[in-house]
Amino acid sequence: MRNVNQILAGKADRLITVPREAPVLEVIRLMAENHIGSVLVMQGDELVGIATERDYARKVILQGRSSAQTPVGEIMSHPVVTVGPTDTAQTCMAVMTDRRIRHLPVIDGERVVGMVSIGDLVKAVIEDQRLEIEQLQQYIAS
Repeated sequence: MRNVNQILAGKADRLITVPREAPVLEVIRLMAENHIGSVLVMQGDELVGIATERDYARKVILQGRSSAQTPVGEIMSHPVVTVGPTDTAQTCMAVMTDRRIRHLPVIDGERVVGMVSIGDLVKAVIEDQRLEIEQLQQYIAS
């Protein structure tokens, strides 16, 4: 089974972050432009929260708040659930299932090194299973 480092190696190095003062409207535009469902909220190099489409729906839309006037720091989820680079895809999926989340920032020491989504993990598991099936077929055929 693949670990987080291996999954991150197959992704673009681009990590989308915003400061906690950023207006929610800008954050939602950033998500839409980049076809992503969450962004990391940073204070300098420190991860202070994560803002997701779910946060927007529940903490802005349903509460009748202004997207243009509300800073993302007021609606972000925190503390942030994270994983390390050596954690397995299986571990990440268990964390996501238990916590009912779809995005996990990856922390190496004190530094944010990436993010894995449920889609990244499902893709990795499917690829691992495909390789295993291929190897078993070759073994049986020989």
